[in-house]
Amino acid sequence: MIHALRHSAAHVFVDQLDSPTLGDDDQHHLGRVLRLRDGESVTASNGRGQWRACVWRDGALEVAGEVVATAAPSVRCAVAFTPVKGDRNEWAVQKLTEIGIDEVIILAPTRHSVVRWSDADKQLRKLRVVAREAAMQSRRAWLPNIVGLAALHEVCAGDGAAVADPDGVALHAGVSLVVVGPEGGFAEDELPAGVPRVQLGDTILRAETATLVAATLLVARRASS
Repeated sequence: MIHALRHSAAHVFVDQLDSPTLGDDDQHHLGRVLRLRDGESVTASNGRGQWRACVWRDGALEVAGEVVATAAPSVRCAVAFTPVKGDRNEWAVQKLTEIGIDEVIILAPTRHSVVRWSDADKQLRKLRVVAREAAMQSRRAWLPNIVGLAALHEVCAGDGAAVADPDGVALHAGVSLVVVGPEGGFAEDELPAGVPRVQLGDTILRAETATLVAATLLVARRASS
């Protein structure tokens, strides 16, 4: 059944699977952008692990298979980062979704933050759209959770949290959330005492690059456990 999910001509998210109905944007994407032909395979998911095979017929979805349940990951992997300049936030969320991160946490501004959003709700809505589109492209059955703006000390206090630090230890099995700082890093007095530190390699990374390295290490470790 996973073969059907990975090799469908398109993958979409719908509100319910009993009678999957496309939104206007998704209908336009499948019909006008992808130019699907009648009878081509489409998989539809509710974003909560359930999906089913369908076919494209007369501009709509026709059910072609039973609902399949995909178990949630045994370990939820998360990355937290502070907003960066330009469209790099969207790029990072897109790639984090494709890699398989379960939760993306946008941090509230810290002392060295360059970007401070004037309308956080609008920015978060935009990032959720990016994540949804990336999840469609990568054939995910579970939509990632995009949350924010979160206080640094609260995120660091979460289970499995560790801060990315060039002087930290190698990422290990106890870490499921990596917190990435802005280009200037976190001020030492912003971090809770005793918060674990993990290093992401031997080079100094840009903030958005660090999120992807952290995500790759987290997901790879989960896959090997």
